[in-house]
Amino acid sequence: MASSDSTPDDDPRDEPVPISTLEQALHAARALVLADLAAREVVAADVVSMVEESIVERRWWVEQWPEGVEYVAGLVAQDVQDALLEAYGRWPLCPVCAAGDPHALEVEPELGPDPHWVCHQAGVKVAAVGTLGSR
Repeated sequence: MASSDSTPDDDPRDEPVPISTLEQALHAARALVLADLAAREVVAADVVSMVEESIVERRWWVEQWPEGVEYVAGLVAQDVQDALLEAYGRWPLCPVCAAGDPHALEVEPELGPDPHWVCHQAGVKVAAVGTLGSR
């Protein structure tokens, strides 16, 4: 039996593969939007597919414009909000305004870091994207 100088711990396949900044941002955006969907009990298979479709589109978008990586969470939230509007109606409904017609929150900034869900009728930030359930 031939001896080997390497031990099982030296196998390069065991070393962690670094995750790119883009992939980290996409995973974070997915988690934040899914958390908001779960908080409002809107997590069905077709809705999760909407999130995944947005992730694919935003991966391409950031590959074209790498400086936009910090905007991905807000953009995915907006993409899913738009897709839900077409399929089901407004989401997420504003929890602040008790009177009047139900209306959806909006993501602000539209293109910027640190996205929040905002009620424009009351003029208040309701929650950061990903934290609708902590309200």
